[in-house]
Amino acid sequence: MSSKSIRHQILMDLAGEAMSPPEKLQRVEFGENTFNDRVMREKLPKDVYKKLIKTIQAGEKLDLGIANAVAHAMKEWAISKGVTHFTHWFQPQTGLTAEKHDSFYELETDGQVIERFKGDQLVQGEPDASSFPSGGMRTTFEARGYTMWDPSSPAFIIDGPNGGGILCVPSVFISYTGEALDKKTPLLRSMEAINRAALRALRLFGNKTANRVVPTVGTEQEYFLIDKRFFNLRPDLRISGRTLIGAEPPKGQQLEDHYFGTIKERVLAFMQDAEHELYRLGVPAKTRHNEVAPHQYEIAPIFAELNVGADRNQLIMEVLKKVANRHGLALLLHEKPFKGINGSGKHNNWSIADSEGNNLLDPGKTPEENLQFLVFLVSVLRAVYNYGDLLRASIASASNDHRLGANEAPPAIMSVFLGERLTEILDDIKAGKEIKRTEEFIIDLGISKLPSILRDNTDRNRTSPFAFTGNRFEFRALGSSASISMANTMLSAAVADSIDIILNDIQSELEKGKEFKAAVLNALRKHIIETEPIRFEGNNYSKEWEEEAERRGLPNIKRTGYALSSFIDPKNVAMLERQKVFYKEELDARYHTKLEQYVKTLDIEVDTLCDIVRTQILPAAIQYQTELATALKESHAVAAIVNDLDLKPVSQTLKNVNTAIKKLSERCQKLCELLKEGLAIEDVEKQARFFSDHVVDQIEAVREPADELESILPDNLWPLPKYSEMLFIL
Repeated sequence: MSSKSIRHQILMDLAGEAMSPPEKLQRVEFGENTFNDRVMREKLPKDVYKKLIKTIQAGEKLDLGIANAVAHAMKEWAISKGVTHFTHWFQPQTGLTAEKHDSFYELETDGQVIERFKGDQLVQGEPDASSFPSGGMRTTFEARGYTMWDPSSPAFIIDGPNGGGILCVPSVFISYTGEALDKKTPLLRSMEAINRAALRALRLFGNKTANRVVPTVGTEQEYFLIDKRFFNLRPDLRISGRTLIGAEPPKGQQLEDHYFGTIKERVLAFMQDAEHELYRLGVPAKTRHNEVAPHQYEIAPIFAELNVGADRNQLIMEVLKKVANRHGLALLLHEKPFKGINGSGKHNNWSIADSEGNNLLDPGKTPEENLQFLVFLVSVLRAVYNYGDLLRASIASASNDHRLGANEAPPAIMSVFLGERLTEILDDIKAGKEIKRTEEFIIDLGISKLPSILRDNTDRNRTSPFAFTGNRFEFRALGSSASISMANTMLSAAVADSIDIILNDIQSELEKGKEFKAAVLNALRKHIIETEPIRFEGNNYSKEWEEEAERRGLPNIKRTGYALSSFIDPKNVAMLERQKVFYKEELDARYHTKLEQYVKTLDIEVDTLCDIVRTQILPAAIQYQTELATALKESHAVAAIVNDLDLKPVSQTLKNVNTAIKKLSERCQKLCELLKEGLAIEDVEKQARFFSDHVVDQIEAVREPADELESILPDNLWPLPKYSEMLFIL
């Protein structure tokens, strides 16, 4: 059966298909598949539990003397749940997770088989390091790498499809010579940097009791769902994650009727099943809703410490994919799977909290608390101002380039939205005025049955890439398919560095004999003035803002081939080394890895697009061309008899098809030539920039006549599922 026939059969099946009622989900205990605090308290000896908790909660170095006891308890707990294997679960630079399963079974000298899990197996593993992206740090003949247990993120169990689960031990991944080969090691280092700098700030403001400060994150994950049968008929979706061709449907999102709309039963069944799995894994999924585009959705968990939040986001993506497949759905995490409607992002809500539960980005009630808050606030401003290019590089990818600045996501310009009240406060400090007392804002709805509500100190600006939303910053530019680790590593490191510099300035003012409040305000004034160019309260989507940003000297790096060089900018390298988050060699490696991934992604897209054009689109178009030519020839014979027969519609359609076929064939050939030319460039930086400058635009040039043909060819000849089917039939 041809793909066209299969497509139409799917449409018929979906039209007459009644959804069978899903199995009723059994209530689960939250975190029942995680080695969490409750389990540790129950399974571990009291002294071992106390030492492990100090490592987890206070950030103390792991006492290796307790490893055997923890490993044994972890094994006994896992086996009681049917687990047969364990793995160090880590996050290489692919952006995905990796695992190598080992059985608990060991053979004794007498031939007896026993189940054993030793402390050294828990603490350290040894996967092959040469086959992961390393940017040249590891070669094929330098294969040794190590995974090491991260005790601050709880171990968890993934159920196997045939029973027999896998115990997953969250881990870091380093080379034989100690360099970070993963995304988690630098993330943990950046958390240490925040801890050092923020504790110093708290001590300056008289807090002697807090013993730890951690960055926290809450990540809103967007995604698309389509029927798996449509997905299987789209080579571009299967291979590249996005539709490389596809005409826009008559209806997209222009009626704005999908956002927060009633969730379809099939989708809701999937969501409930996915949340059921996530709850068992200790991932507190809090929010679910329809997003702006048709068949686009969002899930958001409760805030967590940064490394735990990063692990949870990886689990969310993996669980969503697995459960979608079980429901006959395909989950799309690409930032722009469909042209002409909103793409998907990952809104990254970042804050910092101390060990006493205080959110340090929450304005206080006393003058001292507000001064402390302003130090942390201005530190974030300074971080974005000085290292906006690094933040842009941290979220750069071939897929996210399609979304940034596309009237649905922030542009590639890094700016900060603070809101009217905070802007007024900073302007007062800049002008040397007395800061006015913060007052609560009340909104009276004027409806007797409804109460008055407290208005936040800031409105929300959905167009800003970096918006303050009351007690956190929402970094909205992250792509939906990306790991959150790199962006949060760079952000946390930059904020830590800025805290250090502002505190040094305060100390300098105090040494001049200034009173404490005056010293703080004087130091802040300098940085408020310096960072003013990145503060913007208006519409970030507008052309006027692009022009204004250029006047302010803010970079607008639209394509990844150019954005990534910020990884090796000397000022950025110096800051990251100063904060002990990256070494120069590690940054060089990431720079080259990201360049290679960018080029390879576009290479795959070009090969996939050209294959679809040659094997599906052109044959279908030529078939219709032949049918039209035959019809026109036969119509001329009829016209000799029927005087008023109008042949213009047929001839014009044939002309349009001929023109589109010619354009498509020529542009596809040019794309292949550009690909060949680009792949011949040996310098990977020059290669990536060539792809940015030439290949990206030519992919779109090929798409234009292909989409035109889709709008001309009869429906029964078009070989691929259309937008109007994939986005409106579920």
